[in-house]
Amino acid sequence: MGAHCYVIAPRKLDEQCSRVKTDPRDATTLCQRLSRYLEGNTCELAVIRVPSQEEEQARHVSRQREQLVHHRQKLEAQGRSLLINHALPAPAHWWKEQTWRRLSRHLPAWITTRLQMARPALLSLQEQINALTSELEAAASSSLPRGVGKLTSVMLTREICDWHRFNNRRAISSYTGLCPGERSSGSKRAPGSVTKRGNPRVRVALVECAWRMVRFQPQYPPVQKRLGILAPQPRGSRAIGAVRKKAIVAVARRLAVDLWRLHTSRCTAEQLGFTI
Repeated sequence: MGAHCYVIAPRKLDEQCSRVKTDPRDATTLCQRLSRYLEGNTCELAVIRVPSQEEEQARHVSRQREQLVHHRQKLEAQGRSLLINHALPAPAHWWKEQTWRRLSRHLPAWITTRLQMARPALLSLQEQINALTSELEAAASSSLPRGVGKLTSVMLTREICDWHRFNNRRAISSYTGLCPGERSSGSKRAPGSVTKRGNPRVRVALVECAWRMVRFQPQYPPVQKRLGILAPQPRGSRAIGAVRKKAIVAVARRLAVDLWRLHTSRCTAEQLGFTI
């Protein structure tokens, strides 16, 4: 019918706290906000970008793989719990062929029977995970910074949908949810923990990728700046875990900005300090 639809983030509409909520009041408030938004006040509505059908289909592959990994971990943990409860060896991948051959020699018959019920499902899940992993890695670019990984690169690109939709580095940083919160008033400034807004899958992938940067690209400027904190600590060291978490979050936030610059051709990998 020619109408343009906006999808917006939920928010409290009863700003005056009158404790009266009706459909006519909500509709009136939304229409007023929409009018101000169309006049140029973009802060009135938090408009959400709706992915296209092609983008939704593309990112479903990585999300399906994530669900299969979760199911595999759940079944694997149930088997290890049974072994631990009876003071038996509980290797991490007890269901794999080589590990199972060694383990089954020392197990009672009844435990072997119980575990055998879960092994076919675990082996089938692993086969499906490997197939989806190969499909995702085949779609990756051939020239990636060392440590980013084909799987991570494809997953990030498909979850973000379009790197060009961010106009500046602040927008991409805010989308990752890795920016610190803040409660300030007057001369008092109180920074808080990260906002955790945006896509949680992107946030998790960026933090994992940041840890790989510490290993594979210690010369990367954000890592080099915090290498004394992020480098592997000797045994007996009293390194504070919270300090390392803050440092790796800072690296992940800068990594998101640099990947945005790389995918939008604003900078080359060499200019950003990456090693291909």
